[in-house]
Amino acid sequence: MPTELQNGFGDTYLIIEYDAVNHWVYNNWLGTQTYLQVTSGADACLNYLRDYKCPYLLNDNRHVIGAWDFAVDWVVSSWVPRAIEHGLTHMAHLFSPEGLATASAEFMYDGIGQDLQMRMFSDYEEARMWLTQSQERKV
Repeated sequence: MPTELQNGFGDTYLIIEYDAVNHWVYNNWLGTQTYLQVTSGADACLNYLRDYKCPYLLNDNRHVIGAWDFAVDWVVSSWVPRAIEHGLTHMAHLFSPEGLATASAEFMYDGIGQDLQMRMFSDYEEARMWLTQSQERKV
């Protein structure tokens, strides 16, 4: 069952669900993000990674508007190490076509380095294919 996180105005800013068929966690980020939303949402994702013992994440930012680079240091220094501790090994990140959001994703990608297998995509099917191929290589 998906989890919908809402901001103080009642707007959904993140939907998290476990995709049992593909064995990955899917995050669908929506709209303009605040520091609190990024940190709360990313932390909520950790529960899914842990509870489903899931090493794969499809992080969808195609519907994000504006920059979120104010949270990149936190994602890299706080969230990524905890996600790895929870078993995350591969993250496909779908970036927003909106320029500022894409720049934030690139800052995150640069900061993660080799600690996590991460690829950035503009196309959902390409991201899905990469995660599927990553799973097949691990078998």
